[in-house]
Amino acid sequence: MGFLNCLLGIIGFGIGIPVGLLVGYFLFIYSEPGDVKDPIIRPLHELDSNALYELLPEIPLWVKNPDYDRVDWLNKFIFDMWPYLDKAICGMIRSMAGKIFAEYIGKFQIKSIEFERLTLGSFPPTLHGIKVYETNEKELVIEPVVRWAGNPNIVLVLTLFSMRITLQLVDLQVFAAPRIILKPLVPSFPCFASIVLSLMNKPRVDFGMKLLGGDIMAIPGLYHYVQETIEKQIASLYLWPQILEIPILDNTVGAMKKPAGILHVRVKRALNLLKMDLLGTSDPYVKLRLSGERLPAKKTTVKMKNLNPEWNEEFKFIVKDPESQVLQLHVYDWEKVGTHDKLGMQVIPLVSLVPHETKEFTLDLLKNTNPNDPQNKKQRGKIMVELTLNPFKEENDRYSGPMNGYGRKESRSKMVCEDEALSGAGLLSVVVQGAEDVEGKHHNNPYALILLRGEQKKTKMMRKTRDPCWNEEFQFMLEQAPLNEKLHIKVISKRTGLGFRGKESLGHVDINLTDIVNNGRINEKYHLINSKNGVIHVEIRWSTI
Repeated sequence: MGFLNCLLGIIGFGIGIPVGLLVGYFLFIYSEPGDVKDPIIRPLHELDSNALYELLPEIPLWVKNPDYDRVDWLNKFIFDMWPYLDKAICGMIRSMAGKIFAEYIGKFQIKSIEFERLTLGSFPPTLHGIKVYETNEKELVIEPVVRWAGNPNIVLVLTLFSMRITLQLVDLQVFAAPRIILKPLVPSFPCFASIVLSLMNKPRVDFGMKLLGGDIMAIPGLYHYVQETIEKQIASLYLWPQILEIPILDNTVGAMKKPAGILHVRVKRALNLLKMDLLGTSDPYVKLRLSGERLPAKKTTVKMKNLNPEWNEEFKFIVKDPESQVLQLHVYDWEKVGTHDKLGMQVIPLVSLVPHETKEFTLDLLKNTNPNDPQNKKQRGKIMVELTLNPFKEENDRYSGPMNGYGRKESRSKMVCEDEALSGAGLLSVVVQGAEDVEGKHHNNPYALILLRGEQKKTKMMRKTRDPCWNEEFQFMLEQAPLNEKLHIKVISKRTGLGFRGKESLGHVDINLTDIVNNGRINEKYHLINSKNGVIHVEIRWSTI
């Protein structure tokens, strides 16, 4: 009898497993994804003490931290706009995903991939507070706390061979604290050139996944594995200091390009120039200019009555884009009265130069840059020049560190090595952003005067204001680092009409440049001396070659 029971058990076990698998397979194939049900919402007074204690982490940060602002108005705006945002976002997802799906159709026996249902649900994300940083940089930094316990219903249908496979995403929950930086701020709509995103903490992501109608997240161990894997991948890509930068404006529309290096030009000589004077000679000189610059052209001295002049004069130019800029050379015949006659010209693309290597050019002078102009075939002489391009040392992202409690950037990398910073020549860039509360006794038409080593530069004058915004950049090319020197900045008000007291001092400041040489850059607001409440905002950068 025992043997018969054992035999029947073995037969039942052998038949039950295939039959069970077959029934389960057909249930998975022909079952449809279930509709997403709205969660049950209960008022707080119906909850016990344990439930309330579990809700403490969900209290908005604007309640627990005074640095975060309450933004109910923004949540109300998102809530009212959510039905339209849902359709717009889903439309973008369909459009973007359709191109990706099209690459797989026909491969791996895949006949089609499409969304059967795609909606983000009726519950929009909510902002539990926003923190805004005030910085001296040209940027806007905000840190919202985003929580989304939504009820999306996303069903993806994959046709493999002749089998229809459905994959459904439900009960999505996302808790994240991103940092959003709009920078640099520019005077072109939308007034910022790029969006920089990063996560300040590891995000929490939770969701349900149904395959062929069955909840695959119910498989032991799979739920935690998938959840941890997704969180780790997101954190590895976007957890601060990792960032995602989204360009909004083209570089040419956004902020001005920073100096890339210094071009050393030596104008050596010219040969066989045209005879422009009655006595069969010319009085030549050379004008030099970099393309894309609005600065006045630089000139050599005039060599009187000489068709083969020798200058051996050196000039320096600040290069911003060596890939596109060219050096323009124009040779003129000086005239005491009237306009100067043009003897010829040439251009030298900077892209043809090798950094830190001196290259000599002997060029035929042309009438113009039009290659089809027959006048360019006329012999106009030659010009000989030497060019050396010395790029500035890379900054290695020295100024993109975290912000301290005062909203200023802190360096993430080591300070510049003293030997490199004090190696000699370099460029001192001074950006005078603006001033606040500068008040004169007789008039308020302020401008800033910048003095260094006897060289003087000044901003434009702003009429009838105590808070001028200049946002002007000035550059000083120095043969040696300005150690133990001070940059003198003076704010002056100038009378615009007739009368006494034509100019009036509104305050001044002396900035020690030693720290700037060692650190590479500062961006500070300084209180003006001899001013009651006046403050001036200055950014100074030291670049070595």
